[in-house]
Amino acid sequence: MSVKRTLTLIFSGIFAILVILAALTSWYTVDESEQAVVITFGHADDTVSEPGLHFKLPWPIQKVELLSRETFSLTFGYKLDENGEIISNENATKMITGDENIVLTDLVVQWKIADPEKYLFNSDDPKSILHNATSAAIRSVIGSSKIDDALTDGKAQIEIDTRELLTTLVNNYDIGINILAVQLQDVEVPNAEVRQAFTAVTDARETQATKLNEAEKYKNQKMNEANGEKNAIMSKAEADKISRIQQAEGDVAVFNSLYEQYSQSKEITRTRLILETLEQVLPNAQIYIMNDDGETLKYLPLVPNSSTNPPVTEGSNN
Repeated sequence: MSVKRTLTLIFSGIFAILVILAALTSWYTVDESEQAVVITFGHADDTVSEPGLHFKLPWPIQKVELLSRETFSLTFGYKLDENGEIISNENATKMITGDENIVLTDLVVQWKIADPEKYLFNSDDPKSILHNATSAAIRSVIGSSKIDDALTDGKAQIEIDTRELLTTLVNNYDIGINILAVQLQDVEVPNAEVRQAFTAVTDARETQATKLNEAEKYKNQKMNEANGEKNAIMSKAEADKISRIQQAEGDVAVFNSLYEQYSQSKEITRTRLILETLEQVLPNAQIYIMNDDGETLKYLPLVPNSSTNPPVTEGSNN
């Protein structure tokens, strides 16, 4: 075999290898939980977040860095071993409060990669920067808080203040990280007796809060009952008022009707009213009416009576 043929075979083999290598390195896959950064000669070229198969220039012209889009957790002050047991780091968690007391504080920071390009190129170790920023933020907040707040009902505010300060620090470092949440795990004092005393204080406050809630509930219940009774009384009074008004209006109508009749026939109306009044006052009485000259006596039974005698007039034999 000649040298020329040998060189041809060698170059053909190299070319075939390059073609295969180019074909293998020109495609990449992005999962739903991932985002990709396409790097061209060491510089970020594009960020791909759509899942699926994508094309790029072959290596070494372009390469791809895949980063997770999921939420990460940073534990500060402790870590979990292979068996899931907690290993505390007391030196990292020991802090001084604003009233010069020592507390042990550990927490969890929830974070995500917000800008893949900055995360890859603006720092060599963004996770280490995040850890140091977390330490600075929690120590600053604890240093401005009282021990009573740190151990009892001030934890929620400490979490809020720590998250705000940590977000500010991370944004200043510009490492492409977004802080989602800060959660305190344990805040306690190193001394067991002091820890027990603060536990008793916490229990007393919780008992007080429970009693206050029960008292407020009882007050609201009684207020609702009183309001119900008040509404019932007011409704009854309103109904009575309407009934009395309607009765008065009816009486006025009757009076106006009588007055109209009286105006038209005074004597007859007066006599009828007298008889109706007597009928109401003396319902069972027998009434005799005599005229003004006394000559004629007439009998007027207001109530029917089968034993009533016939009327007697002058000149009668009886």
